Amino acid sequence: MSEQRRLGMRGSRRMGTEKAKDFGGTLSKLLKYMKRYRVRVLIMLVFAVAGTTFSIIGPRILGKATTELFNGLVAKIQGTGSIDFGKIGTILAGLMCLYVAGALFSFIQGYVMSGISNDISYSLRRDISKKMNRMPLSFFESRTNGEILSRVTNDVDTLQQSLNQSFTQLITSATTIIGVLVMMLSINVWMTLCALLILPVSMGIIGQVMKRSQKYFQRQQAYLGEVNGQIEEIYGGHNIVKAFNKEEDVISVFEETNKKLYDSAWKSQFFSGMMMPIMQFIGNLGYVMVALLGGFFAIRGAIEVGDIQSFFQYIRSFTQPIQQLAQVTNMLQSTMAASERVFEFLEEEEEQQTAEHPVSIEGLKGNVEFEHVSFGYQPDKIIVHDFSADIKDGQKIAIVGPTGAGKTTMVKLLMRFYDVNSGSIKIDGHDLREFNRSELREMFGMVLQDTWLFSGTIMENIRYGRLDATDEEVIAAAKAAHIHKFIMTQPGGYQMVLNEETNNISQGQKQLLTIARAILADNQILILDEATSSVDTRTEERIQKAMDNLMEGRTSFIIAHRLSTIRDADLILVMKDGDIIEQGNHEQLMQKGGFYANLYNSQFEKAV
Repeated sequence: MSEQRRLGMRGSRRMGTEKAKDFGGTLSKLLKYMKRYRVRVLIMLVFAVAGTTFSIIGPRILGKATTELFNGLVAKIQGTGSIDFGKIGTILAGLMCLYVAGALFSFIQGYVMSGISNDISYSLRRDISKKMNRMPLSFFESRTNGEILSRVTNDVDTLQQSLNQSFTQLITSATTIIGVLVMMLSINVWMTLCALLILPVSMGIIGQVMKRSQKYFQRQQAYLGEVNGQIEEIYGGHNIVKAFNKEEDVISVFEETNKKLYDSAWKSQFFSGMMMPIMQFIGNLGYVMVALLGGFFAIRGAIEVGDIQSFFQYIRSFTQPIQQLAQVTNMLQSTMAASERVFEFLEEEEEQQTAEHPVSIEGLKGNVEFEHVSFGYQPDKIIVHDFSADIKDGQKIAIVGPTGAGKTTMVKLLMRFYDVNSGSIKIDGHDLREFNRSELREMFGMVLQDTWLFSGTIMENIRYGRLDATDEEVIAAAKAAHIHKFIMTQPGGYQMVLNEETNNISQGQKQLLTIARAILADNQILILDEATSSVDTRTEERIQKAMDNLMEGRTSFIIAHRLSTIRDADLILVMKDGDIIEQGNHEQLMQKGGFYANLYNSQFEKAV
């Protein structure tokens, strides 16, 4: 059970901090976001109201035709006249024109609203994409990829679909209720009051269902993000799951979360579905009462026979929008639940991208100085204590030490993925906080232990290091990384497409492609985080030679566990528990016979 709990921990992190949703506040934010489309929204409103109004007038005109037919039939029976089909035809022709105009207006408002909802989803995805580039690394390291991607996919899709339906339906339903009420009052006040008796009952049911369904719609959206996070995490490491025979464990954890999603989705849909039959039953009671009153008033001559027909149509038109409003409220619950998650992301705290008086990177050489750096991912848990080092441009600096010593953390601080708690890191005498983040990172080239290649050709993947590079420069970089010959043996050579189905490229060869990318980028400062850990010894020797040429004249930081690869480093910083406990070149550190020497000898003994 503990293993299941551990496997499900990352996916369930968000649910532990899930807070009550603010429907009114989220609706206000959504309406504010829609202000940029106010002209089109106004056009949509006008056409929606006009189209609905034409539909409302229709039954009254049709009632006139019924009355004309009834009066003509009575006159024919009594021998005092006949049915005036010409007048009836004129009425019906006018009715047809009215319905055609109403359908045209409804089509236009639907077309405009579809454009608005699609533009909103497009803008939200664009804003989310831009937001991601301004977010601190700590945000992404504390959440699963699936949970974040759910904001861009599921939540925005839900918002688009429900907004397109609910917003238009809300307007047409409200217009229909008001317009039908006016037409019903114009026919007979008492019949209208009788029909209105269903309103308080309907509103009471809608209110109770909304009260119970809102929390389930919120849970449904939250659990959907959790399920996506687990799927991304589990199937992203599917090979590891199989290697450790954890299929049953991860399935068990997924089933538990999936069951929660099922339960919340079932309950939300149950409450949504039960309203329609209840509202129909209440509407049928209204029909019975109005039929009795209508017959009574028609016998007394207070209304015409055609008015009874019109009134029945209006009752149907009156109860329909109430039922639709009940459905719309459920859609709005889903819309607001998705909207709130999207806006929560857009309102997340951003890292400062620009400095007040930014320093230019032009002409900088690459001298790096760490001055009494102290840092912790949490303020009360400092992991780097009083770190100091003075590094000259062109030097090759190796950072070594046991796992958890703080090696990668120092690189993250150097790239300003995080800011130091105290002390400073300077490049050519300028504090990192004096640079714009984007310009600062232009100075760095990185090759990480975990390779990252996107779906595209080999040429495009290498050119990612410098997008304006020519084909010849890309090929030269590949040759320097000792991957050119391998590429030429592949179908299509440099034009071969890399994707998830590409299984003839080993992890080491993927690493060589990322090294070629770094060579092409030609940055002033290089960061190599276990760059050769995925290649064999023979390939590693070739890569080391290429790296030596690449690092010539450039400041280079190398994080390495295999100490044999950094013996020629100008300076080796030995870290333990966040502090530099030893520093010097390989010979100096070996002569000291300290921590580094013991670490190196232990690796050599294992190798032997």
